[in-house]
Amino acid sequence: SLIPSSPWGTLNVTEAPCSLTDVMSEQLAKQLHEDVDLGLVGKQQDVDTSSDLMLAQMLQMEFDREFDTQLRREEKKFNGDSKVSISFENYRMVHPFEDSDSSEDEVDWQDTRHDPYRPEKPTTTPKKGFAGKGKNITTKHDEDVCGRKNTARMDNFAPEVHVGDGISMDLKLSNHVYNALKRHCQTEERRSARLHEKKEHSTAEQAVDSRTRLLMYKMVNAGTLENINGCISTGKESVVFHADGGSLQELVVPKECVLKVFKTTLNEFKNRDKYIKDDYRFKDRFSKLNPRKIIRLWAEKEMHNLVRMKKAGIPCPEVVMLKKHILVMSFIGQNQVPAPKLKEAVLSSDDMKKAYYQVLQMMKQLFEECNLVHADLSEYNMLWHDGQVWLIDVSQSVEPTHPHGLEFLFRDCRNVSTFFQKAGVAEAMNVYELFNTVSGQQVSSDSEADFLAQIEALEKMNEDHVQKRSKKIFASNCDDGPPLLNNDDD
Repeated sequence: SLIPSSPWGTLNVTEAPCSLTDVMSEQLAKQLHEDVDLGLVGKQQDVDTSSDLMLAQMLQMEFDREFDTQLRREEKKFNGDSKVSISFENYRMVHPFEDSDSSEDEVDWQDTRHDPYRPEKPTTTPKKGFAGKGKNITTKHDEDVCGRKNTARMDNFAPEVHVGDGISMDLKLSNHVYNALKRHCQTEERRSARLHEKKEHSTAEQAVDSRTRLLMYKMVNAGTLENINGCISTGKESVVFHADGGSLQELVVPKECVLKVFKTTLNEFKNRDKYIKDDYRFKDRFSKLNPRKIIRLWAEKEMHNLVRMKKAGIPCPEVVMLKKHILVMSFIGQNQVPAPKLKEAVLSSDDMKKAYYQVLQMMKQLFEECNLVHADLSEYNMLWHDGQVWLIDVSQSVEPTHPHGLEFLFRDCRNVSTFFQKAGVAEAMNVYELFNTVSGQQVSSDSEADFLAQIEALEKMNEDHVQKRSKKIFASNCDDGPPLLNNDDD
């Protein structure tokens, strides 16, 4: 053997023999296991775990690791799928080289599938259009992939649409369902926008804005009406309220009345000017630039037309008074229940036949005695009450000498003829015969286009005599009438 002190030789240290009993000792195995955990294998020095400083450092290290784990999650959540990402590396407590051994801190979205605080993100399809190989190939048209993507897209809906937490439930929506939901959300968004815009206009809910409400209060306070009960009918141009009559100086107010409030919404009267501007009674007062004046003329026009019809004995509401755009009339019905429209009334064959001849007679009276054309006559503007037909809604009625008067009459004849023919009235004339019977003309044609062309020719012939002929015959009809309370302006 070599000399132990020689620098050129190797020391041969003979270890003390160890018995089998010592090797199998439990205490030895436990000591070796603790040395491996603490990284002190081969070291002969002991670690003092009773030191408070060392325990505090170990706890601080564990806390820093948990903080970094949460910071990585927040970083991934903040960046999402954006191509430009923001790093939170400067806020980490443990340096990445110190922490590179741990694989538990590497958080990926696939590992957080059961994380209750983070929904699962749908898989993205590579640029090549498919993923996987062989039988496991998956394209962008895969049913599950598309379903998850559609569920994720629901987050882009409007904030007022409650879509729930479908991503965490692994909800899969088909393209058909997703598109239907998207269309519904868009429709609801437009509808809510229209409702908001409608409320912003002057005519709010049921045409009663602040000005109209004030006028109605004045009628009640003056004793003209006892009370206003509620809305009984709504239309595109007006709203009708039921009221209990009171007293108006020497004029007797009916026990039951209706208030026809013409809507002050501007878009309702865009196409109504043609009924007024060519009527000699209102031509000088027509102003297209002031919609509120058009509305008042519209209400006044219906009042004058009803007065003409009442004098001729045609069943229609009786005018009580006019206040700006509110027309007070008698109520057709009983005990706050309005009479049914001819469209909704259930009539026997005899009553329907009786109604047809009444309508025919009223159309002739309206044309010959009142010098008027209804211009909107249909089963919706005729009421059935006390065994007879009543005409309503004559605000758009014009005189036959109106530039489009005969065209309006032809339209009325077509509506009346079609309704009674469908109702089974065998005696109902066709539209051409009815037009000639009411107007007294002898227009003959097989086609509607040729018939209308002859009507337009008749209208041009009468256009030069509109004011002269009409004023001469009916100047006295407009002298009498109910009181007009239309003096003050808004």
